[in-house]
Amino acid sequence: MIEDAADAVPLARALVAGGLPLIEVTLRTPAALDAVRAIAAEVPEAVVGAGTVVSAAGVADAVGAGARFLVSPGWTERLLDAMRASGVPFLPGVSTTSEVVALLEQGVEDMKFFPAEAAGGVPYLKSLAGPLPQARFCPTGGISLASAPAYLSLPNVGCVGGTWMLPPDALAARDWARVEALARGAAELRAPLSRRER
Repeated sequence: MIEDAADAVPLARALVAGGLPLIEVTLRTPAALDAVRAIAAEVPEAVVGAGTVVSAAGVADAVGAGARFLVSPGWTERLLDAMRASGVPFLPGVSTTSEVVALLEQGVEDMKFFPAEAAGGVPYLKSLAGPLPQARFCPTGGISLASAPAYLSLPNVGCVGGTWMLPPDALAARDWARVEALARGAAELRAPLSRRER
């Protein structure tokens, strides 16, 4: 979470320098939309999106601020309609098989799995691959550098989301070099994924 919009640009630059140009700013603080706006304007090499989008108004606000993708922790028909109408890529959130099937019925195959660890983690996603092979997931919630490889080894996982490269003490100290180093470690996880065919 970005508490101070003034931190958005140096934080984004550190993540990009570490090899993570795809940046989700969660809409959980008053500074979030200003952070999206600043990154979109000042860090063109970043692909900034908005997370924790939970309403049609939030979709409009995020896209208006320059978000290039949207992520939600769950979904409703109204939210899904707004995300579709926005014209930017989106990941609606799921945590149950019924939610996955409902999204597949809507023609949505790419989903956020949240809260990943609390909702069953790797074993749960592995069990969905057989009956629902067309569903692809971006698990988030409780994932760490240590647990991410197990998720990325699954055929139905295209990426993971996490905050382990943004420890609160590093953010408080504005230790962008540490953030960059942690981002580099996270970016190294891409290698196995890039060898897989989808």
